[in-house]
Amino acid sequence: MSVAADPVKLMKQEVGKAAAEMVKSGSIVGLGTGSTTAYTIQYLGERLKSGELKDIVGVPTSFQSEVLAKQYGVPLTTLDAIDHIDIAIDGADEVDAHKNLIKGGGAAHTREKVVDYLAAQFIVVVDSSKLVDRLGSSFAVPVEVIPMALTPVTNAIKELGGIPELRMGVKKAGPVITDQGNMVIDVRFDNISDPVNLEKTLNNIPGVLENGIFVNCADVVLIGEVIDGKPVVRRM
Repeated sequence: MSVAADPVKLMKQEVGKAAAEMVKSGSIVGLGTGSTTAYTIQYLGERLKSGELKDIVGVPTSFQSEVLAKQYGVPLTTLDAIDHIDIAIDGADEVDAHKNLIKGGGAAHTREKVVDYLAAQFIVVVDSSKLVDRLGSSFAVPVEVIPMALTPVTNAIKELGGIPELRMGVKKAGPVITDQGNMVIDVRFDNISDPVNLEKTLNNIPGVLENGIFVNCADVVLIGEVIDGKPVVRRM
């Protein structure tokens, strides 16, 4: 299939590339998870290979980003070995006008949140379909739960007015298991009018490890669009 035949793929490549171009030599880089960020990791590898970029190390947010970094020759480090992250690049499932996000479509939101919040600069890469007027309008909020707490957490979420659903595996019998060995409950809310408080409230439920609402952390949102069949990247 030619690239021209798939403008969406081309647009994701362009957004991923635009983010990779914001990384400077000598940086510690948070490597996000997902289809668009995968192109960022690929382009970081290409910039390293060409010598345009030097001395960067990546902090992966998932098994997927770790595998891609190794594949494209991006050296890796761990949070134990560093004291800061210069720039993190990650995708999102929803972005509102205040740059608040819902993440966790790939069930990697806990590790993503640790890395993205640590970064001095957090770049979000999305396509225009991810932009929403209000969080929760098209995407459920993923909540990572330790297995023994599944029932009490589910009940607590119902008390908050959420509609919880245990995320089940694809081509796997049973639930999705995160890189931390936990389960994910996808929660629909009629209206998330106060994402800052909802994020705290969900995390205060005993047995919840982390949820996919990201507030007050995104610095730059790069949005890819296909206009007249051509990929365009704009900045929010």
